[in-house]
Amino acid sequence: MRRAAMMALAAAGLLLVAAGASAQQSRCADCHFANPGAPRADHASRWEMSAHGRANIGCERCHGGNAQTFDKLQAHKGILSWADPKSPVHRANLPVTCGTCHTGQLVAFQKSKHWQLLQKGERRGPTCATCHDDVGGNLLSPKSLEGQCASCHAKGKTAPHPEFPARGRTMLQGVRDARGLLKDAESVIKKIADKPRREALMREADQVRVPLTQAVEAGHAFVYDGLEERLAVAQKRLTALYTHISEPGAQSRP
Repeated sequence: MRRAAMMALAAAGLLLVAAGASAQQSRCADCHFANPGAPRADHASRWEMSAHGRANIGCERCHGGNAQTFDKLQAHKGILSWADPKSPVHRANLPVTCGTCHTGQLVAFQKSKHWQLLQKGERRGPTCATCHDDVGGNLLSPKSLEGQCASCHAKGKTAPHPEFPARGRTMLQGVRDARGLLKDAESVIKKIADKPRREALMREADQVRVPLTQAVEAGHAFVYDGLEERLAVAQKRLTALYTHISEPGAQSRP
């Protein structure tokens, strides 16, 4: 009985520690949710529903401040308005802030003309939030991306290149389709009973992911030729993968 009681107490302690850690990681959001009059309530809501929220990537990681306290002055100490050129979430600084986690995307983006525009302080230069939202980390749909690109590149706009918006939409749709097909293929492969065959197909699936990742990197650099070439390689490998999956002997596990 004594041992059982001690184990129960230990388990309860672990639960309390876990709950404390969870609360600690979301104190910024907790406070903003508890105060409906706090600025940008929608911002906190979209964060909570995002991949950042699910991964407990807290507000302080981008905005600064002290996430260890509920004291208003201490919590907001050092936080600058997004409009302040020194703020980590100022549009010109946002790529570097996002790049602390998304390094590959930052390196690719720094090769683009859009990055050069940001460095010159030109407001027409897009930043991470232009395509990914300011907190959710979501990517625009192909149609929305086309419209966003057209705001600068349509005929008669600031930098007219009418071919860019449509091409960007086509490329993004291609990447989305390829990702979906790869995910479906992997679901089927995991059910194949023959272990050597299953492992061989998984390696083949990994080889599809390589050019697909490279296509995304080219997209962040806005190098459409590179994106198109890498996407074509991924699509070719996907076709081969599906052919091999459908060959006789690919029995599923119960």
